Amino acid sequence: MIDKLQPYGLLIGRVVIGVVFIAHGYQKWFVKGMDATTQGFEGLGIPAPQLAAYFTATVELVGGVLFILGALMPIVGFLFAFTMAGAYYYVHSATFFNQEGGYEYVLVLAAASIALGFSGGGAFAVDKLFTRKKNQDEDQAAADATTAIRTAV
Repeated sequence: MIDKLQPYGLLIGRVVIGVVFIAHGYQKWFVKGMDATTQGFEGLGIPAPQLAAYFTATVELVGGVLFILGALMPIVGFLFAFTMAGAYYYVHSATFFNQEGGYEYVLVLAAASIALGFSGGGAFAVDKLFTRKKNQDEDQAAADATTAIRTAV
C-alpha cells in the first residue's frame, strides 16, 4: 500500500516545497526587485551581496520550478539547502522559533529539500524518465553478461 502511495507523497512534497521557493524567488525578483534585495543582503552583512542576491533569487525561482517538475532533484535539493544554510548563518541563527526570527523555518526547508532532492522525486518526476531508461539499460547489460557466462560455461 505504501509503495503505491509513495509517488503521490513525493509529488505533494515537491510541489509544496517548490511553490514556497518560487514565491520567495518571485518576491526577490519582481516584488522587491533585485536592487532592494541586494541592498537587503548588504544590510545583513552577506558577502558579495549583489552576486548572492541574484544567486539566491535564481535558485529559488528556477529551482522551485525544477523541483515541482522533479528535474535535477539532487542538485536542486542541495542548492536549496545551501541557500537555507546561508539564511541560517546570516539571518536566523540567534533563536529557534520562526515567530522570533529564528531558524525553525529554514531548517525545515533545508531538511525537506535534502530529503526530497535525494529521494529521486518519485514516479511522477522528470528525473524518473532518465533513471528508468538507465535501469533498463543496466538490466539488459546484466542479462547479456549472464547469457555470455552461461554460454561460455
